Amino acid sequence: MPALGKGACFPRLMRDRREGASFRRCRRLIFYGRHPRYLIHILMIQNLAGSSGGKMSIIARSALALVAVTLVTGAAHADEVNLYTTREPGLIQPLLDAFKSSTGITVNTVFLKDGLAERVASEGENSPADILMTVDAGNLVDLKDKGLTQPIDSKVLKEAVPAQLRDADGDWYALSMRARVVYADKDMEIDKITYEELSDPKWKGKICIRAGQHPYNTALFADYIAHHGVAKTEEWLAGLKANLARKAAGGDRDGAKDIVGGICDLAVANSYYVGLMRSGKGGEDQKVWGEGIKVLLPTFQGGGTQVNISGAAVAKHAPHKEEAVKLLEYLVSDEAQQIYAKANYEYPVKPGAPLDPIVESFGELKIDTVPLSEIVSHRKQASELVDKVGFDN
Repeated sequence: MPALGKGACFPRLMRDRREGASFRRCRRLIFYGRHPRYLIHILMIQNLAGSSGGKMSIIARSALALVAVTLVTGAAHADEVNLYTTREPGLIQPLLDAFKSSTGITVNTVFLKDGLAERVASEGENSPADILMTVDAGNLVDLKDKGLTQPIDSKVLKEAVPAQLRDADGDWYALSMRARVVYADKDMEIDKITYEELSDPKWKGKICIRAGQHPYNTALFADYIAHHGVAKTEEWLAGLKANLARKAAGGDRDGAKDIVGGICDLAVANSYYVGLMRSGKGGEDQKVWGEGIKVLLPTFQGGGTQVNISGAAVAKHAPHKEEAVKLLEYLVSDEAQQIYAKANYEYPVKPGAPLDPIVESFGELKIDTVPLSEIVSHRKQASELVDKVGFDN
């Protein structure tokens, strides 16, 4: 059934003498949740139309039109904001509760495990989405490229979020970070390493990593391209593959498990998994894995540590833009950044914001200066190189 939004449903009801068909279509839209904020309008129209046997006089139609317009206008200024997010609700709910306590603005959350861009695009200009929140810089860039976001010029956001962690036009902003680090056996006499050194033959048969085509790794490889070019990255990938202790597979926590199990000495993985393991949130077995490793913060030669992000953007057709900007600005406040960091053992994006003690124990993080948008631009090349060197074979 084609979508009927506020631009089609209500005027159609006003002018269609055969009210029944149009009303049934609009009512069905409400039932399926396509336009939840217009429920009150449909109920009022049903009540008044029903009282006249399904037909409305010119006066009744005019009155209904006025009521509908008034209610739509009022709804657009309600103290609420609609959040579409791919992040687990339990992870971000403490932030949203704190925001409501601070501002009085209610956050209506729609959790989408996947298909965020497709959902918003299908809803078009009638989408109730105000903020789009997701993980991975590539997903945020895709939202912008598909015309689903709008630029936000906020002094608060620009001062809190480093330039390389936000869109140059202000279409999206990072909210938290995870670093692509190296796990090592806790008893190894090593305290630093560069990404370039991972291809050194001295590590032959000693490194574990998940599939090269996983977004965590294609982002790292894309950053390598930004630093060294395609040819050097291909050479490095071939060397890294030669150093693998097993096939590139599994998850990041499997790297810690295999270090403890004696399969490898090093593993390339994300920083926040260490907090999840050591805290016991993943169970007693994972706690043993987390305590059996130490974390090295690798850097590029002449650069810093590669990071990826969770972030958010204001939707192009946001009906509550002002409230959406307030929520974004709150999410980079000192209070919110601390809550965010502790909730999932991630790094806050705001310089100087407190770290979780587990994350703080890793040492000082020096973020790579290559803009995330530039790294994303090399994703396709990175993916092609993974296949070219047979990294996942």
